Amino acid sequence: MSAPAAPAGHDGRHDGILARLGTLFRTTAFKLSLAYLLVFAAFAFFALGYVAWNARRVLDDQIVSTIEAEINGLSDQYATGGIRRLVSVVERRSREPGASLYLVTTPAGEHVVGNVEALPPGTLAEPGQTETAYARNTDGDRLDHRAIVRIFTLPGGFRLLVGRDVEERDRLRAVIGRAFAWSLMLVVGLGFLGSWFIAQRVLKRVDHMTEITRGIMAGDLDGRLALAGTGDELDRLASNLNAMLDRIGELMRGMREVSDNIAHDLKTPLTRLRNKADAALREGRDPDALRAALEANIEESDNLIRVFNALLMIARLEAGNAREGLAEFDAGAVALEVAELYEAVAEERGVALQAEIEDGLVLHGSRELIGQAMANLIDNALKYGQKTVESTAGPVVCVAARRENGSVVLTVADRGEGIPEAERGRVLERFVRLESARTRPGFGLGLSLVNAVARLHQGSFTLEDNAPGLRATLRMPALREQAPREMTA
Repeated sequence: MSAPAAPAGHDGRHDGILARLGTLFRTTAFKLSLAYLLVFAAFAFFALGYVAWNARRVLDDQIVSTIEAEINGLSDQYATGGIRRLVSVVERRSREPGASLYLVTTPAGEHVVGNVEALPPGTLAEPGQTETAYARNTDGDRLDHRAIVRIFTLPGGFRLLVGRDVEERDRLRAVIGRAFAWSLMLVVGLGFLGSWFIAQRVLKRVDHMTEITRGIMAGDLDGRLALAGTGDELDRLASNLNAMLDRIGELMRGMREVSDNIAHDLKTPLTRLRNKADAALREGRDPDALRAALEANIEESDNLIRVFNALLMIARLEAGNAREGLAEFDAGAVALEVAELYEAVAEERGVALQAEIEDGLVLHGSRELIGQAMANLIDNALKYGQKTVESTAGPVVCVAARRENGSVVLTVADRGEGIPEAERGRVLERFVRLESARTRPGFGLGLSLVNAVARLHQGSFTLEDNAPGLRATLRMPALREQAPREMTA
């Protein structure tokens, strides 16, 4: 009869555990923890090894010192009373508890007195210090012990052996060895458990991040990575990824808004263009009428081209693709040049255009884009800021450029009706126009372009109350400090 097959669920759980462990062991946190464990284990190995070696050396030095002292004492006894006195002293010392090892032999190597029964052959033939095996008087000829001995040749050819058993040293070495082994096993075990715990926590957070990112890739652009609040590298990574996702979300919303706005706001001029062409075909009877219709269509087409160019420029700025032409330039000089270009337009509209410009306002950026932004702001101020509120003086538009707290601040202010505070954020979006501006030419892209230019230069663009009127402010980081000087155009 065949053995029953293992349940499929059991194999599945087993495979899942193995896969989980494989993933855990491949994590960077586990590998780093394991590397630290190996380094610490190597350090512990060398540290304990040094302790063991040093302890053995100290014990050996103590044994050698004891042997030397006894050799010197016994030599003095021999010099005082000869071989009889030496034999008497050695015999007495040999019987004492915990005695050292003693052996006195004749010049021919015959045993005279002592507590050493046997030595390896040839040991007594080499005077000096050595470590050797030996047998006690009670052991017979079994060389079961080891000792450090000193062999000294006395006058008359007699040999004197003095030594100390190294059993205590070997016992201490065994104790240190066991402590060494247990310590290494404890270090490795705790280190492995610590590595597993750290890797498990890190893997849990990474798995959570992976789950969120999969949802984002599936289309949930509102998903964000959770922060543990510890401020560690994973928190910093999650924070940066969330900022990136916020920016991507803004761009996606901008794309959807552009698509919707193009569909709604450009439908009217395209329909008007088509109707003009149809009317010219149906009603045009003479060349002059047809020419006028063609000129009107060309003007309408130019307006549409300008709209698409503005949209492309805003898209390039928001995507950061306009950085290749960046250089150092004086933003104050650019503001003054644009203000001078609009002096004639301001004079025709009866608006006093004033400029208060400081020198040395050096920026790193695009001179052309800053000029375009200032032109948009001045054009808007001349277009919508002519109606004054509670003022007997004529309309005034003030263009200012100054340094403030390490930043270059470009301002265009008027005394018109201004923009309600609740609408100031909305008018920075593409194709957004207030009801009061819909009767005037324009497509609602000027302020969006200015806002994109400010972002490209790592600055900000704000609309504020000028009491009365509107004050539009571009604030960008200055490149270097320089003493300011006021100019008025």
